[in-house]
Amino acid sequence: MFIKMAFNPKPMKTNNRLLIISVLLGAVGLSGSRAQSPSPVPTINGPIFQKLADAKWDKILPDLGDNSPLICILHVDPTTHATQLLIRTSKAIHVRKHWHTANETHTMVKGTAVLACEGKRAEIGPGGFNFMPAKMVHEAWLPADSLTFITVDGAWDVNWVEGPPTTADLIK
Repeated sequence: MFIKMAFNPKPMKTNNRLLIISVLLGAVGLSGSRAQSPSPVPTINGPIFQKLADAKWDKILPDLGDNSPLICILHVDPTTHATQLLIRTSKAIHVRKHWHTANETHTMVKGTAVLACEGKRAEIGPGGFNFMPAKMVHEAWLPADSLTFITVDGAWDVNWVEGPPTTADLIK
């Protein structure tokens, strides 16, 4: 949730180009490593019905291999680029400080996450909700086997403050 990724779907921008975000999960970190771009999502003006079992998942942090959180872009508005997506984890991970260009919400579907910003920390479990204003620096601790539904009211991106998570951020 926490990587710089622009899912409109356009190529990802780097932190140097100021595409910096706040929570959860793939693009270029300050370390210069590039995350894999998620699969493009067709823009559709009609209703969408999708089963979780049919979702297309991409690694957010390819350098972490099978330990990388996964992202599934569900829908991108063709005009505003507002995006709805899912992030799931196989391993517990600390998502380092980051921010997003657009306002972001998190709704926990599975697992209990800890979110922190501006000196405040909060736990949100299944059904729990969080709102992060645009450009607010935040970080998160996601448990293994978590699933988070995220919305942004513009294009999805992640701007890392101190670089993207590494193997040191995996929680055992």
